[in-house]
Amino acid sequence: MHPILGDRQRLLVYLVAWQLLGLLLTMGLRQGASWVEAAAFFLPLCAIYAFVCLSAWYLCRAFPMNTATSIWNVLLAYAASAAVASLLWVVSAMGWAMTLKLALDIDGPTRLYQEQLLLLFVLGVLLFWLAAACQYMLMAFQASRDAETRAIELDLLAREAELRALRAQIDPHFIYNSLHSISALTASDPAAARRMCLLLADFLRETLRLGSSARITLGSELALAERFLAIEQVRLGARLQVAQETDPQAIECLVPPLLLQPLVENAVVHGIGQLIEGGTIRLAAMRDGQTLTITLDNPCDPDRARTRGVGLGLELLRKRLTTQCGVYDAVRASEEAGRFRVEVRMPAVTTP
Repeated sequence: MHPILGDRQRLLVYLVAWQLLGLLLTMGLRQGASWVEAAAFFLPLCAIYAFVCLSAWYLCRAFPMNTATSIWNVLLAYAASAAVASLLWVVSAMGWAMTLKLALDIDGPTRLYQEQLLLLFVLGVLLFWLAAACQYMLMAFQASRDAETRAIELDLLAREAELRALRAQIDPHFIYNSLHSISALTASDPAAARRMCLLLADFLRETLRLGSSARITLGSELALAERFLAIEQVRLGARLQVAQETDPQAIECLVPPLLLQPLVENAVVHGIGQLIEGGTIRLAAMRDGQTLTITLDNPCDPDRARTRGVGLGLELLRKRLTTQCGVYDAVRASEEAGRFRVEVRMPAVTTP
């Protein structure tokens, strides 16, 4: 449906504008006819043509301003459409003039029609083009408002996703496991318990600090992941090994904060933590031109209980990268030969 027809207030304003135009035509083209006869002819005629000119909206949609269609094809389409619309207006004018003559026995409208026939046709063409120009202005205004609304919605979604990610990424099980490990170590290894307390405090402090930033360097994100793994190594001991390979060009790339947190946490909780013998988490970051690729893979138990989808952490990460970076397939997860692999691909940005 036409946007004007779908809104009563817009339709009323639109019709009032055309009636003002009808008054101008009444004053300028009435010639020998009386004011009443000229108004009776032009005001309803403008109301009729107002609805005819609504068709210009569909033509504007078919030929938007950024269209790749040849300009000559566009001009031809508008010329033909304006001629047809104006012809309808002229025929309507003839019918309305005859109706007034038969119903009210007044000859003024008939004389106006006969004397202003060519002028009415030219005026109809110009008015149709004017209506098309106004439609383009309205479409541009609406597109601007829609873009602004989408930008606000994306910003709100990004903030909401960020907040949900911050709440979900620091898994309560991680906090509980760390506290239980500290409690157990206080009797058997007080030095290790103290070290774990300090590491946990530093990790939480750094998480809150970095989480308040829109973007941080990959180097800072890797340092935070190392703090997390250091805490888990106190708990898991030799069962947890870490191998890291980082491209120096990738260190300065900017990434959303806590990007790696759900990845390393899943690797520990659902990978290493489920294996008696433990294993090695391999973390790599490479920059290839304008693309930053981060991969993390870990051993996993093939017989473990499976969950649908990619898990809450990875799903939140995917939504964050979609809202913040505009990348819809940034996170890819796969499992092969007893190892679970996650690959994150995003634009390599070094300046805010």
